[in-house]
Amino acid sequence: MIISDIRTHLLSVPYIDPPQVGFIPLTNIDLLVVEVETKSGIIGTGHLHPLAGGMRTLEMCVHEMLKPLLIGQDGREVEALWHKMWAATFIQGRMGITVMAMSALDVALWDALGRSENMPLWKLWGGQPDPLPVYGSGCYRGLGHDGMIEKAERFVGQGFKAIKMQVAHLFTHDEDVTNVRDMRAALGDKIEIMVDVNQGWTTEEAITVGRQLDEYGISWLEEPVLADNFDGYHEIADAISTPVVGGENHFTHHDLKPFFVSGKIPILQPDVMRGGYTELKVIADHAHQAGLRIAPHLFPELSAQLIASIPNPSWLEYMGWCDHLWVEPIVPKNGMITPTNRPGHGMDFRAELFQDYPYSD
Repeated sequence: MIISDIRTHLLSVPYIDPPQVGFIPLTNIDLLVVEVETKSGIIGTGHLHPLAGGMRTLEMCVHEMLKPLLIGQDGREVEALWHKMWAATFIQGRMGITVMAMSALDVALWDALGRSENMPLWKLWGGQPDPLPVYGSGCYRGLGHDGMIEKAERFVGQGFKAIKMQVAHLFTHDEDVTNVRDMRAALGDKIEIMVDVNQGWTTEEAITVGRQLDEYGISWLEEPVLADNFDGYHEIADAISTPVVGGENHFTHHDLKPFFVSGKIPILQPDVMRGGYTELKVIADHAHQAGLRIAPHLFPELSAQLIASIPNPSWLEYMGWCDHLWVEPIVPKNGMITPTNRPGHGMDFRAELFQDYPYSD
């Protein structure tokens, strides 16, 4: 399975329901799609949806820094190729653009391997295709008090048993507490509520507001402080009864070591854009050894393959952002997602997207 070519495509596809997160304007899904082709004609795909720009920089990183390392290599040696890229990019840095570009290639390589074996990745990794729990995410703070509750009620009406709402950034602390209180009153005690701060508080604010939110039985408080404020994470976890979680903005297992050591963050949320499948598998293994569980950030159609194959899964996150991009989207039913049996990660972009929605600066 010799790698013969690597191609990239930049797309910008309108959202069906633009996210109103309150601190990043989002109107289009900007995508870097990476294709890895082998001499036998097998094509694996990976993609990035970086949210905050850098599209052409990411594409240049793939072609200038990484493609020369992979052409002519055995595509079956995916983990070895990750380490080859990792070692070769030390000078440029071990986070950000470099790792994101590596991650897209890594996903494409695993996809190609699965397709070459005519096997879904969950099976290649020794998993089972059991239905996986998914929470309805997208009760955006930009919707306001009533809009967040209405969105949550729609999720519940579709069979979801858990939802995630947002706080901070647009709201005062008192408004945050009121919003969570009223969400709990609207949904009752049988629906799990996750609360996402998106790094919007200081440690002191998180402790003050978090203690007030403890009263409402929320399932977790997500990213209360900046991702690299490990001391803050641990101080908050010690101070409130609600579980504190995070990980979506950390790059590879190296960046998560303080959480593995402390064991105080019971659920980690790694992002496939920040380590690819190879590193997510490593993160899951380290987390399992530390008694922690995994709830990947976004991309449930890709993350389902991983969650179905590890011993410490938690939740998948569903926003519905990308359903209209796929030939056969994976849509939750009664709050569950079943991993596809199609080879590789099993996801193919609709062909017309490449012609109809080119990216432009």
